[in-house]
Amino acid sequence: MNKKTDSSVLREDTKVVVSGRDIKNYGGVINPPVYHGSTILAESVESYNSRYLEAKEGEQVMVYGTMGNPTAWALENAIAELEGGYHCSTYPSGLAAISVALMAFLKSGDHLLMTDSSYAPTRRFCDTVLRRFGVETTYYDPLIGAEIESLMRPNTAVIFTESPGSNTFEVQDIPAIAEVARKHGAITQLDNTWASPLYFKPFEHGVDVSIQAVTKYIVGHADVLLGSVTTNRENWKTLRDCTWHFGQCVAPDDLYLAQRGLRTMAVRLRQHHKSSLEIAEWLRNRDEVRQVMYPALPDAPGHEIWKRDFLGASGLFGVELETFSQKAVEKMIDEMRLFGIGSSWGGYESLILPVNVRDLRTVSPWRF
Repeated sequence: MNKKTDSSVLREDTKVVVSGRDIKNYGGVINPPVYHGSTILAESVESYNSRYLEAKEGEQVMVYGTMGNPTAWALENAIAELEGGYHCSTYPSGLAAISVALMAFLKSGDHLLMTDSSYAPTRRFCDTVLRRFGVETTYYDPLIGAEIESLMRPNTAVIFTESPGSNTFEVQDIPAIAEVARKHGAITQLDNTWASPLYFKPFEHGVDVSIQAVTKYIVGHADVLLGSVTTNRENWKTLRDCTWHFGQCVAPDDLYLAQRGLRTMAVRLRQHHKSSLEIAEWLRNRDEVRQVMYPALPDAPGHEIWKRDFLGASGLFGVELETFSQKAVEKMIDEMRLFGIGSSWGGYESLILPVNVRDLRTVSPWRF
């Protein structure tokens, strides 16, 4: 478990640098060692059994490779502290983190409320795997706010949020949704990747489970696939047990690269915000552009909520063009010199990709 010190007096820039480190146990080395290992030897049968019981109760003791090591705990403790949660587990990708988070808190016969602006692979997981296991998913308008109460059922177990949403970037009223969830005994989950642990503090706004595609801003260099799930004190065992049951773990070298990227995240995000805002403001004044979907812009959907709840804006946004043929749009993208064509984001490379939003919405159809 994350052994927190009182970090209330530290600025976020400082927390990013010092969180999760235990230099005394590393012999004074600044970065945690990389622990390669599946088998962990015990001094006796009694010692082995004792360690296993301690691990089950949340102590960070080495038992087996899939159950954690100091390389993993350094990153997990840092993310938990930055997000304001109690426990963090890591996974081999962001989608793996989302999948385990959902599976941990859902069972056959349960009802899931999923934002209509969710990440496309999240939607596919709900429509295929969860459906096959007997979980019914209802998609809701991301701007529904407190009116989500009208969709609650006695068997609603999880409300899944993503704010801002994928592709169209609606900012959700997370505190209002979380209050409804608490009233009905449901769990609020949030894909918090866009804001990172620095620009949105999920547990201060009522979230129970926060998910990061660590691949993006935490890693920051487009060279590692990794995800994380952070929970509050009430729900950590449910998540941890499901993580162990699925045998989810991350290669130590990837964990090391992620915690190295974490240390520069604050300065990188400031530049992401600055550069993206300049480009977004330039684009919104172009005749070829119908709208720019970036929460930091005054006319963005949910901008007032963004100002109220968020501490900054990151580097991902959407642009809706006036009517052009698909061929013309593809030609424009193909001729880009500095923007690469590829999935993902959050690294040092500028990327661009055309998206057909209409194919990804079912409840709040894209109007164009």
